[in-house]
Amino acid sequence: MAEYLILVGMSGAGRSTAAATFEDRGWFVIDNLPPALIGKIAELTSQAGAEYERVCLVSGRGGYEGIAELAPEIRRLRSTGARVRVVFLDAPDEVLVRRYEGTRRRHPVEATSVLSAIQQEREMLDALHDEADVVVETGNLNVHELRDRLIELVDGVGAMAGMQTAVVSFGFKHGIPLDVDLVFDCRFLPNPHWVPGLRTLSGLDEQVRAYVLENEETTALLSRLDDLFALLLPAYVREGKSYLSIAIGCTGGRHRSVVLADEIAERIRRRGYAPVVHHRDIDR
Repeated sequence: MAEYLILVGMSGAGRSTAAATFEDRGWFVIDNLPPALIGKIAELTSQAGAEYERVCLVSGRGGYEGIAELAPEIRRLRSTGARVRVVFLDAPDEVLVRRYEGTRRRHPVEATSVLSAIQQEREMLDALHDEADVVVETGNLNVHELRDRLIELVDGVGAMAGMQTAVVSFGFKHGIPLDVDLVFDCRFLPNPHWVPGLRTLSGLDEQVRAYVLENEETTALLSRLDDLFALLLPAYVREGKSYLSIAIGCTGGRHRSVVLADEIAERIRRRGYAPVVHHRDIDR
């Protein structure tokens, strides 16, 4: 049976880059397909001997005619038992305004200003945002980082059954990730940044790992998180959740959160999952 990826999101948030990324990875990409034709495409690609096994449908790049029908069509496609994933690309309003002003392109939504068009578009896409399996926040990502993030989320683990999990480390001073389900704060732990010889290192270095993990409060935090995941992970699977993204933050995102993200991922692996780990701010 074919696998379907529905790519939606805010104009200026990276749909063109995402579509090119999936096409490069072997997906059959159909741009601006009217929602009413999704069922027909599914019928053709699900037949025995069909040429395409992975189909990416990109919505909204040519306008929003019929967009209200997309969410019901997605639910209808899911009801057939097909593997369907919806990826929603988003970015803060101020980032989208800056991108449009930089390119001088016209926004697909007619409005009196770019900001007004963005706000109207956000309202139009609200139902699709709720329908999404994963929301990718692209405001802090360049083109190459966005490609890598999408490959991690969709292609790198796409063949695996069950709930796909991701663990992200970040720095609060760079902003909380918007595309995560659970956020934890480890800023109460001693900070290696203030220890001579550790400041220039990162949480990937053994000296920093040892410093963070030898603390009793770190041990207590990891133990309680392990108990929490023992409850939550099976519950999310029963509920039918396709993606789970967990974020752990410290001040700058280079030391404590990096160590904790790797440790959290290891505990999740012991429970039978295969999490992807992403250290968002380690190089800042």
